[in-house]
This record gives sequence, C-alpha cells and structure tokens, in this order.
Amino acid sequence: MAIFETFSKRQKRLQNAGKQDVYQYDELPIRFRIQVIHIWNSAIGTYYDSHGHSTGATKIWNDIHELLCKELGVFTLSRNASDRAEACASFLHEAGPSDALDIIELSFRLIDRVVRTMDFYGRATAQIKQEPDDAIEELNDRFREHAIGYQYLDGILVRLDSQFAHAQIVKPALSLLNAIGFDGPSDEFIRAFDHYRHGRNKEAVSEALKAFESTMKSICDVHKWTRPSNATAKPLLDILFQKGLIPAELESHFSGFRSAMESGLPTLSNKTSRHGQGAVPTEVPDHFAAHALHLAASNIVFLVECHKALP
Repeated sequence: MAIFETFSKRQKRLQNAGKQDVYQYDELPIRFRIQVIHIWNSAIGTYYDSHGHSTGATKIWNDIHELLCKELGVFTLSRNASDRAEACASFLHEAGPSDALDIIELSFRLIDRVVRTMDFYGRATAQIKQEPDDAIEELNDRFREHAIGYQYLDGILVRLDSQFAHAQIVKPALSLLNAIGFDGPSDEFIRAFDHYRHGRNKEAVSEALKAFESTMKSICDVHKWTRPSNATAKPLLDILFQKGLIPAELESHFSGFRSAMESGLPTLSNKTSRHGQGAVPTEVPDHFAAHALHLAASNIVFLVECHKALP
C-alpha cells in the first residue's frame, strides 16, 4: 500500500532534496502514532466481526495486550477501552516514547510472524486488508517520513545509526538462529537488543553472552556431544574444537579467532555484568554494549555456519 504523497509532503521533500538526513530518537509525533494505528487496523484486523463475534485477529490483540501488561506490571493498558484492540490504540496514543516503541515492536513482530500464517478465512473475517510485508514497509516509510531514527528489521526495532552493522552482522545471525534447535539463543539474542534499545547496557552484554553460549550448547546437543549443563564459553569452545567443528588443519589459522572468542565477549561480560560491581556502580557505555552485540553476532554466524558445514 503506497503512501499517498500530499502537496505539503511533496513540497517538504523538494525543499530537503540534497540535504543530509537527520534523525531523532526521543519523540514520536502524534501523527506518526495515529498512522501506526491505521496500519494495525488494516494489517491485524478487527477484534469483532459484523455480528459481534471474535475474529481471527482477536488472539493477536489479546497477546499484544497481555504481553505488554505483564512487562509493564499493570492489569490493563486502558481502563476506558471496550476491547483489547481499542486498549492498544489508546496506549500507543498516550504512552511515552519508550513504551510506544515497545508496543510497536511487539505488534509488528506478531504481524510478521503470526498474521503471516493466518489462512484466508481468518484474514477475511478479521477484515485484514494489508499484507505483513506491506505493513512493515509502510511502518519503515513512516519512520523515515517523520525523521524518527528506527526501522523494523527481523523482529526488532533497529537504530539507523547501527543499521549497517545490523545488515552485515546481526541480520545473518538472526536468520541462522531461526533454524530448528536454536530457539533459545534466538530469544536471548533478541532480548539483548531489547535491553540495548532501552539503555540497559549491562543486561544487553549479559544476554549477548548467553546467546553466544547457548548457540554452542545447541550445536553440541544437535550432534549429541556430551557437555556439562552449566558449561561457559571456554569449555564449550574446547568441545567444539575437539570435535572438529573447525577443521583440524585450520586450527592454527583460527587460533587468533579462538583467542578472540575466548577472551573477547566473555571478558567484556565478566568485567561488566556477570559479577558483583563493588561499591561503585559500573556504567557500560553504549558503544561498549554495541561492540559486545556485534561481536556476539559475528561469532554466532561463524559457529552456525561451521555447524551447517559438518557432514
């Protein structure tokens, strides 16, 4: 569904032609929020059909509402709404930027992964008019239209200032972790980025390491390689090298890489988030957390690709 270009929008585009894009991350204009609600209505559908019965979209609206209520520690997103869809719309209309981004990310993850699987009857009764890919494209266009520095990619909202790293490093990792047997590390990896977006950098580093270690545990489990249940990064790496995940003839070549994996991400996490911080709280800078996430992603891609290459 192409975005209609009004006269004023066209004039603004012409005036800004050739200028560098400047994005902001702290405000979500009311027009943008209303436009997202319009996308919800056409891509998720109605809560009730014309006879007052629940539709195929009802569970999706309920899931959005219940998941967010649990995370926020509240019983309802709106006390005056007649149903969960209306409650979600009211919440987005009034919430602060961080909470608003939370419901946008969650709702589009469900559009991406659940609405996509609905059959023709479910879509028809819910009066769904917009395909998931089109809804995601429109959301991203609306972000750009309002100079908001986020894009929805692979289940999460990504800041545009880290989009290149996401496309080159994180997206392949998420794609590989969507395979059967990697559900645990996939969830941990997404949680790491959610912590990072909210400025919880210590938690982001910790979840990144968990995803890295869980990936190795999953590989061991798929191949039925014995491992301690509480094994951390170094002993897990030892197992993978012993089992020839990395070919023996390349072990010398990859010794530097192995050293980086053993001393890189685990060291970042050990020094910042996994142990007591002492009398003075330890702050983890954004660039430090971003490095940990990208280091985890590149390591995960390498290990899963090696796993896939085994006979």
